Amino acid sequence: MDTSETSNTSGQFEEALERLHASGPERGGWLSNHAPMVVEALSAHGHAPAVHRWLDLYRDKLDDFPDRVAPVTDDNWASALGDPRRIADWTDYFSRTLTDHPWRSVLAEWWPRLLPGMYGGATHTVIRAGHAVRALRTGENAPRLTELAHALGYWAARHQPVTGVTALPGAPTAAEALDAVPAIEPGHLGFRDRLASLRRLPVWADDVIDPDTAKARLTELVRAATHRYATHGHGEPTMLVHAATAPNAVLRTLDALPRELWAPSLHAAWTASAAVTAMYGPVEPVAYAPPGRPTAEEVLEKALAHGDEHVIKLADTALDVGDEPALAAALRAVEISTPLV
Repeated sequence: MDTSETSNTSGQFEEALERLHASGPERGGWLSNHAPMVVEALSAHGHAPAVHRWLDLYRDKLDDFPDRVAPVTDDNWASALGDPRRIADWTDYFSRTLTDHPWRSVLAEWWPRLLPGMYGGATHTVIRAGHAVRALRTGENAPRLTELAHALGYWAARHQPVTGVTALPGAPTAAEALDAVPAIEPGHLGFRDRLASLRRLPVWADDVIDPDTAKARLTELVRAATHRYATHGHGEPTMLVHAATAPNAVLRTLDALPRELWAPSLHAAWTASAAVTAMYGPVEPVAYAPPGRPTAEEVLEKALAHGDEHVIKLADTALDVGDEPALAAALRAVEISTPLV
């Protein structure tokens, strides 16, 4: 479903963003605030009238915006990168920068700096940025630019690279490469602990340097990861959503970036999807056949009625993919995830 020319035009999306920008990007010390991503997804697919009702259900998961520590500047930003105490400082920095410069030029400058650390915040950093960019590509205004500042600020503060990973032999297709991802050793709990234990990943599309080929392979990866959720999502219904939504956030951003950044973006997106697969994938897949042949709109309505933020965002990605296996994966998420209320 292509909504790029008609979405987010009611003003309700902007009202929701303004309501949310008093809240921080996290709660409970580390859990991500998904509300800005969800209201963008709903608005992009014609459900802007539902965003305030959904926010009323989600509001108990919102925390106040964090305190400032010290200003981030063009001279000291490197020392503040990856410091989660500096979320407010980074958000201020990007707010100032986006006031003075076009958002595409800011994105082009900062994307290669932030891309190696897209694994911080359980990949929600790049996912939020992808939603912000999609909104700006349909129209620019102050709330949308502020949302990009919040997204980039969150990403910079939670910047966390993946290091020390041994490359394993790859596979020809994205689906086969995801199947070849070995699980991490058992016994690890939270995302950061699991990420630190990641030691081996297969290579895939690592020789791609042509921008158009990179975009095609990234599209293939998003499709494969989305399809895979239907049979593997039971391993961890919430976290495995990110194996699809993180690379899709990168894919959504490509056309706003210089073409020379497309291939590096593909490689980072593969690492993110494969890492999530390694950290949360089940031992065995299960067969899944959805009831009937629901339309894209029916799938999104079911996700909205369910209410869980990850279910809605997977449905959003499934609608981007647009085929029956992707819609089936979104329905599978509805079935195995805990509703918002």
